[in-house]
Amino acid sequence: MAGLDPLKIGNKLKRQQQHQKTKKAKESTKRDERFKRRRHEDKNPELREARLAKNVPATIESKRTWDDANADDAAEGRLGLSVDVLHAKRRKVEDEEKQVPEEINPEDHVGDVEDDEEPAAVGGLEPGVNGDEDEQDELDSMLGSDDSDDEAEANAKLDPPDRDASEAPSAATSAATATTDLNHTPDALIARFPSLFNLDPDISPKVLVTTALNSTLHWEAQLLTSLFPGSAYVRRTAHFRSYKYSVREICSYAANQAYTHVVILNEDRKKPKGLDIVHLPNGPMFHFSISNWVEGSRLPGHGNPTNHYPELILNGFRTPLGLLAAHLFKSLFPPRPEIQGRQVVTLHNQRDYIFFRRHRYVFRDKRGTEKSIQGTDGKLMKGVEEIRAGLQELGPRFTLKLRRVDKGIQHMSGQEWKWEAGAEKIRL
Repeated sequence: MAGLDPLKIGNKLKRQQQHQKTKKAKESTKRDERFKRRRHEDKNPELREARLAKNVPATIESKRTWDDANADDAAEGRLGLSVDVLHAKRRKVEDEEKQVPEEINPEDHVGDVEDDEEPAAVGGLEPGVNGDEDEQDELDSMLGSDDSDDEAEANAKLDPPDRDASEAPSAATSAATATTDLNHTPDALIARFPSLFNLDPDISPKVLVTTALNSTLHWEAQLLTSLFPGSAYVRRTAHFRSYKYSVREICSYAANQAYTHVVILNEDRKKPKGLDIVHLPNGPMFHFSISNWVEGSRLPGHGNPTNHYPELILNGFRTPLGLLAAHLFKSLFPPRPEIQGRQVVTLHNQRDYIFFRRHRYVFRDKRGTEKSIQGTDGKLMKGVEEIRAGLQELGPRFTLKLRRVDKGIQHMSGQEWKWEAGAEKIRL
């Protein structure tokens, strides 16, 4: 019958009305089935556990591909291999996954559950969680900011801003997450880059920030000085009669001035496009491309950073190349964070893209409209039932992608690794 098929109705208004009725009926049916399944699972928790174990979503992590390499090749620390250094036997464990029943019939576990009873609460429909009042409460207005930094003078080196005395330094170094264990770095990788891995924990990093020749990104480069503690920005001259210092000459000067790193910000069409990081005095040199650059002032509800040493979180670096990049980022920040600043710098690697974020956190009480914290297994975490962590992004935020690793300084020093377009392996 033409009246039952919305596609065969000639009148546009009638066709739209029929489509809305059909869509509403389907949604109502799915909602009733969901509520009915929830009532059964409340009486029989094993049904929920079996359903969650069966309906595993296809995530990016589950689609990760790895090179077939033996233990000897993985121990050599080859940068071109996509080998899971942290979990060498993960494929064997995946083959021994538990057997899950193919179909689950809730009718077999009806018990004393009545179909006409209403559910106590609907998950994901709690109002007020993301309201305007809650967003204002997330902002921590009790924290100050450093607004008294002097304006940079052209063609002159800026001294690092005066820092507050550390009242509560951390007794331990910045901890990495479970997916990045720097203690499992292959010995061959450490022997290849001894200057990067054998660092003195008592020496704080000192970073020299500069730009490419004839660059206009002076404000963006100045923002990097607030990102890396103990850093200073030096402009590269743009006068056509002046001498153009090369990257090697700049690194030689910085090494004589007790700098540990040189960071070069590259641009394309007056936007940040690349970031070169040199570990002094003799390398290695890392070349990153930058995308999605957003300053902190453009972020909604942003905060102002302070000059405290931040905590560092490295997530998702699991291959030899990833561990090498993780050690580079670790060397850019002081090993002893200052907890009273409550600032965190996060570097999250996912599909070869490194997402950079900087936040300030504050612990507060849980509101009545908020849900309880659940762990990775889906169960409620004990001990944090009434505690929440509020985050305030400080900026800047951007995304990095590693393009090349040079053994020394500049391209002619020899390449240890270079990114190839179209590569499908996960390298970090």
